[in-house]
Amino acid sequence: MAISISVVLLLVILAAVFMRNGALKLSHAVVCVLLGFTMASTSLAPTIHNGITATADIVSSLDP
Repeated sequence: MAISISVVLLLVILAAVFMRNGALKLSHAVVCVLLGFTMASTSLAPTIHNGITATADIVSSLDP
C-alpha cells in the first residue's frame, strides 16, 4: 500500500507539471494513463467513480 501511494503521488506531481507546461507530448500522455490505472487500483477509485457519475447526472439533467 505504501508503494502504491508513493507511485500515485509521483504520477500526480508529474501530471500536474506536464499540464502546467502546456505541451502535452507522448511521454506526458503515458504518465497520465499510468496515473489513471494506478488510481483505479487504490481505495479512492469508488469515490472518484461516484463523483464523476454524480457530475454526469447533473450535467445530463440540465436543459440548454
